Amino acid sequence: MLPTAVFILGALWGSFCNVCIHRLPNDQNVVTGRSHCPSCKIKINWYDNIPFLSYLLLKGKCRSCKMKISFQYFLVEAIAAFAFLFIFLFFGLTTTTLLFFMLIISFIIIFFIDLKHFIIPNQITYSLMIIGFFKSFDPFLDRSIFPDYFHSLIGGVCGYFIIWLLIFVYKKLKNKEGMGLGDAKLLSALGFWFGWISIPFILIFSSLTALGFSLPSLIKKSKNLSTEIPFGPHLVIGCILYIVFIDEIFKYLI
Repeated sequence: MLPTAVFILGALWGSFCNVCIHRLPNDQNVVTGRSHCPSCKIKINWYDNIPFLSYLLLKGKCRSCKMKISFQYFLVEAIAAFAFLFIFLFFGLTTTTLLFFMLIISFIIIFFIDLKHFIIPNQITYSLMIIGFFKSFDPFLDRSIFPDYFHSLIGGVCGYFIIWLLIFVYKKLKNKEGMGLGDAKLLSALGFWFGWISIPFILIFSSLTALGFSLPSLIKKSKNLSTEIPFGPHLVIGCILYIVFIDEIFKYLI
């Protein structure tokens, strides 16, 4: 029953992620106020806001105006639910599990907001920085995943200034912005979470995924090397790849 409860908990947090994804770019409060249909503006009843079930029963349409509801709402809830379940099955009832729950919620919000709006909310990155640094003082954390406070601090500082330096150099050479400071803040947060040693691997993985997603468009010439792309989602994917392969990475290095 516990895995089922964790799955449901993940779906509920996924529903909250949808609220944040919709409201944060518009500077709206994510805690107060009921959700409403983006088309007809009618408030959504609680029984039409049940993760998974409501979307399926309503066939992806608003009960009032019958306008199509974005599949993103269902997708976000599914990602959160399965991510919670996998994390729990792998780490059990531990502090590591709780930390990864918070991290995956933040990742989902960042991924979809930056993908659509090309911004990474400061509320999320600053919170990640604070949690990432202060958790490093816990002597019982798994040090094979999370660094101590010294390496966490170096990781946070290095993560920010590496992106800042790239922005500075690109602007000097091209006289225009190449990346945003939101990316610098996000990489800084990841440095606080996983230490300075994670930074090069996250950058390599994220750059490769960005190239992989952009390559078809470059080949078709629908985009060029100057086309703006949201890099936040690729930093998220790069970090997840680092977490998944962290053991193999250190085995190879050692």
